Amino acid sequence: MDTADGSATQFQAYRGHLRAVAYRMLGSLSEADDAVQETWLRLNRSGSGVENLRAWLTTVVSRVCLDMLRARVARHEEPLDVHVPDPVVTAVGDDPEQQALLADSVGLALLVVLDTLSPAERLAFVLHDIFAVPFERIGPILDRSPAAAKQLASRARRRLSEVGSAAEAETDPARQREVLGAFLAASRDGDFAGLLAVLDPDVVLRADAGSGPMGPSRLLRGASEVAAQAMSYAPMARFAHPVLVNGAPGHLIARDGRPLVVIGVTSRNGKITEINILADPDRLSRLGLEDLIG
Repeated sequence: MDTADGSATQFQAYRGHLRAVAYRMLGSLSEADDAVQETWLRLNRSGSGVENLRAWLTTVVSRVCLDMLRARVARHEEPLDVHVPDPVVTAVGDDPEQQALLADSVGLALLVVLDTLSPAERLAFVLHDIFAVPFERIGPILDRSPAAAKQLASRARRRLSEVGSAAEAETDPARQREVLGAFLAASRDGDFAGLLAVLDPDVVLRADAGSGPMGPSRLLRGASEVAAQAMSYAPMARFAHPVLVNGAPGHLIARDGRPLVVIGVTSRNGKITEINILADPDRLSRLGLEDLIG
């Protein structure tokens, strides 16, 4: 086996890990794939002699993602209030090929909050708190000392605790399915009281419709407003297919074989605390959801 073949084989062994890092850094599956491809190109240009390839590749993909995040800021493309990251949607009961993407239960709620961090804070938090990369390796990626990198991660944690409660979310799949099922049934039946019963008083609904026909995008807070919005979705509820959204129970609404909406929910203590809806037809079309419609 020549050097090029050997590098390609080793790279493929780490591709899932690299894509998982990039997805958590960027919240976009297509951009994560771009970052992984750029990492492969840099490996090819580097030649041989990399001792710890996994660590080297993690560093490179992190730097690529950091540049992409900074470019968003420079172009003033930081996500607006109503932005739902790309969901990882898989069939219920599947052993998904993208298992690395679903590891660590990084749900949409956490990705939404990660969008509120600065690029440096996001990198420090993702690498250390999710992938256990030591600050001694994170500091050089950011051109900062390990102590400064540690401070960035600490600041990110404080921000996450202030903005969202994803870390406190319900993790039992059966309980999640029960809560989501009650929500869908109440929506389908137009049961306003039933919706209020399953919604946390401070529930947040985030609907990202892009420029599609399901617009406008909206951000709603409070059980009454969210229940009223859910009532308007009642006609579509009968087209809901159960799926996993970032490893947690969710729904894909599709009609005539065309995906219309992906719904992911976060619950705590038997109440829904957050609903994230992606209804942007352009982004949905790139997620390859047609195979999930039975």
